[in-house]
Amino acid sequence: MITAIREVRRAKGMTLDDVARACVPPTTAQTIGRLETGTRTVSVGWLNRIADALGVRAADLVRLPDRPDIPVAAVLDANGVQAPRQPATIAPPVASSDHIAIRVVAGIGDYRAGDEIWCERLPPEGFARALNRDVLVPRPAGRYLFGRLIGREESKLHLLPLGAGARQQIVTDPPWIATAVRLVRPL
Repeated sequence: MITAIREVRRAKGMTLDDVARACVPPTTAQTIGRLETGTRTVSVGWLNRIADALGVRAADLVRLPDRPDIPVAAVLDANGVQAPRQPATIAPPVASSDHIAIRVVAGIGDYRAGDEIWCERLPPEGFARALNRDVLVPRPAGRYLFGRLIGREESKLHLLPLGAGARQQIVTDPPWIATAVRLVRPL
């Protein structure tokens, strides 16, 4: 299996030791080094542990022949743009079965017409993870509410809709919510 562990680790600015300590249970930097260079076989278990330690999905660490990586040509920071110090690639985004999307047809708040907002669906026990994030909430009769989740009291969610002068909305017992996880914006 060809992995992108090294590229993702470097892109996150983590050392081998950082990843090793972030693994559950912790391991050694030497083991992580062997896994990312291919001198030790990467099992699904190891792939999941390393993905969790890096804060990515396991699929982001696997190079698939039908999904070409995008080479990084330049790095932009406060000092301007320059060539990367090390060759690097970026894996294009891959949707999972729990993703849903919002298509923005008119600008509102931080979003512009043409944007696509990828959201991850969460069950009620995961609602706390979405605090202070933009969420999509289903309403009766095929309607939705989209806004910032600003509070939660037992079965009530407090949302602040996008746009100036919007008033707080309270939704009781939604079956799920979907938190915004990726913004796709054409330039």
